[in-house]
Amino acid sequence: MRSLLRTLERATLRDIALVCLADALVGASFGAISVSGGLPLWVPIALSVLVFAGGSQFAAVGVVLSGGGVLAAVATGLVLNARLLPFGFTVADVLDGPWWRRMFGAQLITDETAAFALQQSEPRRRKAAFWLCGIALYVVWNVSVLLGAAAGGLIGDTDALGLDAAFPAVLLALVLPALTDRRTRTAAVAGAVVAVAATPFVPSGLPVLLALVGLLFAGRPAADGAKGEPAAGSAGSADSMESLESVAKESVR
Repeated sequence: MRSLLRTLERATLRDIALVCLADALVGASFGAISVSGGLPLWVPIALSVLVFAGGSQFAAVGVVLSGGGVLAAVATGLVLNARLLPFGFTVADVLDGPWWRRMFGAQLITDETAAFALQQSEPRRRKAAFWLCGIALYVVWNVSVLLGAAAGGLIGDTDALGLDAAFPAVLLALVLPALTDRRTRTAAVAGAVVAVAATPFVPSGLPVLLALVGLLFAGRPAADGAKGEPAAGSAGSADSMESLESVAKESVR
């Protein structure tokens, strides 16, 4: 771990620490809401250890707490986690070594770990950023979920504390950064309309799956993007997630 710390710049270490802090708050909320909503203590803990994907965990538990079935919850989580497949291609070079190390590394692939790895130009720093961010996030997330779940058992009425709004609030926060792209906005709006229209007629959990119909309205990529040129972003934006999205799109092509 010391060698990883020495490899990275101080600014990168600071950014990783800030991401861990933010994820700790979200993880504690996930644990507390899951247990206070009526799920056994082991459910959020097992999800965090085995799935380790905040958006998918929130979505799956949200489906169950709203009355949906387990299959619908699992399908929702799988759909959300499908985005990690191209991320895995982009950071494949840092997952070397024996099979057990590659398996554990695959478990650590998240939006954050891929973004920090792609920020680095040197292979040694890419590997250090990925593993340091991944291990730190894995530990922080699981510890915060455990603490939140333990505290959630003491909470009686989640509606009185406003925790019932936490699931949609967190999911909205996860979605908003991607809505800067016009095609993504079109697909999201179309999917939302389909989901809302289907809600009164289908079981809980299915509307979010039907929202995938919105992808049909996204249209084709722009001509410049098809030639491999990066799409123009908003003025002055140079954050790591834009780099991650552009590389992921290239890998899909």
